[in-house]
Amino acid sequence: MRKTFLFIISFVIISSGFSQAFKTEWDNGYKLTSSDDEHSIKFGGRIMYDYAIWNTGDVTYSGTEFRRVRLFNSGKVYGNINYKLQFDFAGEGVSFKDVYIELALPYVGNLKLGHFKEPFRLEALTSSKYITFMERGLPIAFSPERNVGFMLYDSFMDDKISIQVGLFREASSGDDKKIDDVNNISARLTFLPINDGDKLLHLGVGFSNRNNSDSTYSVSTRPENHLGTKLLDMDLDNVIEMNLIGAEMAFVLGSFSVQGEYVINAVEALEDYSFSAYYCQVSYFLTREKRKYKSSLSGFDRVKPNSNMKEGGGWGAFELAARYSSMNLSEAHSGTLNDITLGLNWYLNPCTRVMFNYVMGTLDYDDTATIENTLQCRMQIDF
Repeated sequence: MRKTFLFIISFVIISSGFSQAFKTEWDNGYKLTSSDDEHSIKFGGRIMYDYAIWNTGDVTYSGTEFRRVRLFNSGKVYGNINYKLQFDFAGEGVSFKDVYIELALPYVGNLKLGHFKEPFRLEALTSSKYITFMERGLPIAFSPERNVGFMLYDSFMDDKISIQVGLFREASSGDDKKIDDVNNISARLTFLPINDGDKLLHLGVGFSNRNNSDSTYSVSTRPENHLGTKLLDMDLDNVIEMNLIGAEMAFVLGSFSVQGEYVINAVEALEDYSFSAYYCQVSYFLTREKRKYKSSLSGFDRVKPNSNMKEGGGWGAFELAARYSSMNLSEAHSGTLNDITLGLNWYLNPCTRVMFNYVMGTLDYDDTATIENTLQCRMQIDF
């Protein structure tokens, strides 16, 4: 921990020394760019502080947490090589997030190597800084997360079509010396038939073939409250492999948007299982902003209010949202979890957001319903 902080302090000092040779700018984060645009350095971070009060059955709980506390440094060298270093300090230790190198290769596309998100699902690839609700929908429990590997990707037809294909190892710390014969393949194809000012239509499909070293598979999830109770839980033994197939859609029309995804999870074990999860969400900006699309490779981007909140004038942007999501593990006799989330987002400026979510989760298991209701809020700043 101490060494990490010393590294960060040293980096900031060195970067400040480069400011004489680099032009500096504020792009919702501090950025240094060389005069020939061949080299750039950007550093920033995010703080997400949550408070929640929830009721499971007849018992009421409350809690707070730093959901995410991250610092990052990213940049470009010699025009065609990009990199990123990102670490999370939330919880009891420091963990890898994005630690990778990207190379632009002639005739091949782009090669990404290191520790990063596997290409599967729009909401999972959209940064937590820009998702509409405090937590992602229930299908996130099926989704591959960040792993060590490499990926080839490219876009065609003026970025209307994009392809991502990667080979990954199950190594969250970047060290896979003890993992034998575990290779996961994930791929994603997206199509952008409409991207015209106030109108956007995004379509995509994804596939992931997976296995692990101990031939087990576990899924557990809460209603969409990270502090809440894990209501849905499943453990399988003698698992040979898992095959995930996902479909995704997002439509934006001015201040209104709708987004949804459906995931099928086929598990091959002593007997075969088929699980599913999906969500559908809508949102609307009361102050006439719109969701900004970043790219088909990484989903949605930062919301910029028409008027920032300032003393003496301006209130920022306000967004209303609703989502229904579900996960069905009934074939493994673990039940079905259904979730309704209502949200209000207040964007004080492009870097600061206050979020309020009301979450209603219901687990149906053996003709018994377990209900959890949550009221939660988040203060977020990122740069």
